[in-house]
Amino acid sequence: MKLVCAGTNELVVGLHVIGMGADEMLQGFGIALKMGATKADFDSCVAIHPTAAEEFVTMFPWGLGSENQVSGAKVSPLNGNAAPEPVLGV
Repeated sequence: MKLVCAGTNELVVGLHVIGMGADEMLQGFGIALKMGATKADFDSCVAIHPTAAEEFVTMFPWGLGSENQVSGAKVSPLNGNAAPEPVLGV
């Protein structure tokens, strides 16, 4: 499993998973990506246990996140808004 994030706001731009149930996981998480979810959004989810999908919301961060992380899911491109862009570091 891999969660692909971009920018200082750690916008989730992709995720990879292989194995049983991967198709069901990708369908659900695809909605989160379309809505502009950030790593902080994934971290704030309560994991459903025992499932393989819980790994996506309990992943340990590889780097240090910004203290100013903002949830991208507050504005949904599914409602006609523009898709969020990753915030690039200075």
